[in-house]
Amino acid sequence: MEYDIGRKAQSWKVLSETECFADPHLQVSAQCVMTPSRRTSVSWTVVHRKSAVVIAPVTGEGKFVLVQQERIPIRETTWEMPAGQVDELCDEGSMKNVVLRELREETGYELTPEGKLTFLGDFFSSAGFTDERAFLFLAQPVHPAAGGATHQESEGIVGCREFSADELIEMIAKNEIRDANTLSVYARLVARRLLASTEPTP
Repeated sequence: MEYDIGRKAQSWKVLSETECFADPHLQVSAQCVMTPSRRTSVSWTVVHRKSAVVIAPVTGEGKFVLVQQERIPIRETTWEMPAGQVDELCDEGSMKNVVLRELREETGYELTPEGKLTFLGDFFSSAGFTDERAFLFLAQPVHPAAGGATHQESEGIVGCREFSADELIEMIAKNEIRDANTLSVYARLVARRLLASTEPTP
């Protein structure tokens, strides 16, 4: 599957934009925009955020590698698929390099010599207020890398372990997994029939 990381709707026009806040991670701006369906402009507050990659790492035994991460805004520690921001939108080869780096840093796993990355599509995390876009990848098979994880303490990753497909499904069904990244990867894997149950057929 190919992906277009530079697509823009040509019929949308930003008439004015005022920066309200900015730091290295995001920018908040007040915009006046003409949309394709409106006869008059509309005012909107938009949060610009770097794009991200989200990885579904799967071992040769069919288990998913998730990280346990402290999430300060929601005051919870959650199990999630590994992910990381992309400094700039780039071509497919560069994007895959980011995926491999984030996989190694956050989980301590890497692709096996015969492993491959499969692009699963992209999604917008909350299109009502932010242009943040996440690119989804399946990494399979993976195995522990020499040296383990090298994530930064500021990321708040406190654990990493393997889960079977059925454990992942149960965690989602019980509302134990609620982050958009993991739910989106799961939905894409199901839609593309890439998620196999480990339960024996009765």
